[in-house]
Amino acid sequence: MLTHLAVNNYTTVKKLELDCKPGMTVITGETGAGKSVLLDALSLVIGGRADSKAVRHGAERADIHAIFDLSKLADVKDWLSARDLQQGDECLLRRVVTREGRSRAYINGQPVPVQDSKQLGHSLIELHGQHEHQSLLKKDTHRQLLDAFAGHGELGDAVAQAYQQWRQARQHWQKLQSSADENSAQAQLLQYQVAEFDELGISDGEFANLEREQKQLSNGEDLLAACQQSLALCTTDENLNFLAACTQLQQLLEPFAAHDPALQEVADLIGNVSIQVQEAAYTLQARIDGVDLNPGHLQAVEARLSQLYAVARKHHVAPAELGETSRRLHTKYEQLKSCDTQLEDLQAEIELHAHHYQKLAQKLSQKRAAKASVLAGKVNQQLKTLAMTGCQFDIQLTPLSDSRFSAYGLESVEFLISTIPGQAPQALNRVASGGELSRISLAIQVVTASNKTIPTLVFDEVDVGISGGVAEVVGALLRQLGKHSQVLCVTHLAQVAAKGHNHLGVRKLTRRKQVATELNILEDDAKIEEIARMLGGIAITDQSRAHATEMLMARH
Repeated sequence: MLTHLAVNNYTTVKKLELDCKPGMTVITGETGAGKSVLLDALSLVIGGRADSKAVRHGAERADIHAIFDLSKLADVKDWLSARDLQQGDECLLRRVVTREGRSRAYINGQPVPVQDSKQLGHSLIELHGQHEHQSLLKKDTHRQLLDAFAGHGELGDAVAQAYQQWRQARQHWQKLQSSADENSAQAQLLQYQVAEFDELGISDGEFANLEREQKQLSNGEDLLAACQQSLALCTTDENLNFLAACTQLQQLLEPFAAHDPALQEVADLIGNVSIQVQEAAYTLQARIDGVDLNPGHLQAVEARLSQLYAVARKHHVAPAELGETSRRLHTKYEQLKSCDTQLEDLQAEIELHAHHYQKLAQKLSQKRAAKASVLAGKVNQQLKTLAMTGCQFDIQLTPLSDSRFSAYGLESVEFLISTIPGQAPQALNRVASGGELSRISLAIQVVTASNKTIPTLVFDEVDVGISGGVAEVVGALLRQLGKHSQVLCVTHLAQVAAKGHNHLGVRKLTRRKQVATELNILEDDAKIEEIARMLGGIAITDQSRAHATEMLMARH
């Protein structure tokens, strides 16, 4: 519930702070005193539209704070927690509007989009202003009111979840189905390309190996000559070879090396060179033995390279990337081949979700049908107390077409009213006046009050167009609402004001050519004086005071 409201520099209010109490709080005052300022401020702080006119004359900005007790609102605390905005059992909403018309919204001190304030505010306050009851003309509101009265919350959520599962599976199927023809043509092309690569039979690294082999084969004769000449220089040349020279050097130094360390070191070095020359000779001989001078082999290698180059150009890739291209085409082809299987699987999934949805939705339909007559009967009882005895309220459930699912079930819900006996009930917007809509809304609020999750209900002159005994009934109904929810009510009727648990008096003051709105908590004699004023007459008399006292005594 709303526990505290602070309004600064808003329209005609310079500074106002109010600690709000449970039950029914009435707000009264002379016409034009600014009774609706508080409710307008509340509307603004929960995301209402802002403009520069909201800023009091001479001020730079309007600043509104509202504190709410969330101790019994687990869903709201979960909403705040999911956005890292929760701070215990209290929630502070703030709205700032500048002289230029710019506005900022805050939740628990953190700046947030105005839309977040609006979403949160709709869980905390329900406004019923002189125009807000127009929401009663919307079918969505009718469905929500019926489901709230019947306690269909969990079942309704299950239906919505089942609908989303069915819808997502169906959208996936439609997406695959719409591209089926294109996939078929693409699959045919891929089948040809995959077959080509399968026939090509390329292996990883094959291209690099072929290039290296081609270079070696094309230079085979030159390579063989170079290797043979190098081998001769190492071991077999009659005039000069390294191995013979090393042997000769060792023989020359051997007699002296045993007694001369320096020469021994030289001899060791020459011995190492001799070993390395022998190893080089062995390698050269092996390479000579492995040289392939077969022209046919070279031709085969070059033909294979030419084949790989041709396929690479065809697919616009480098020859070295042919292996990866082959794998990619195979994968894509397999995916397209599985499309038909996916469609079949998705169709089965859609049917499963549809069955689950229909089972839940039909259960919801049955419960709605059972509770619709109960709600209509109770609303009709309340309408009789509101001097609408000739009215007949009805709830119509219209099945959707067989092929149509919705997140809200298998039928639309619409409230109908007949204001003339014997006349068939029609849509509210066709036959109900503004005053009638207001009373119908109040009747529904009273009937559904115990099922409401919104803790604070605000009524701005909901009693317009009524008087006398009906006004007293309206006051009694609002007081009854105050037992279940916190009720704030702006009224001009003494019969309604007398029913309040709490009473706020509003008056307009003119100081230094500036208009200011002042709010006071009325108790005891002050409350009697205000209700006596509302009863009418130029002057407040002892008789009007006595009448006011009698009304206050009879409110319980």
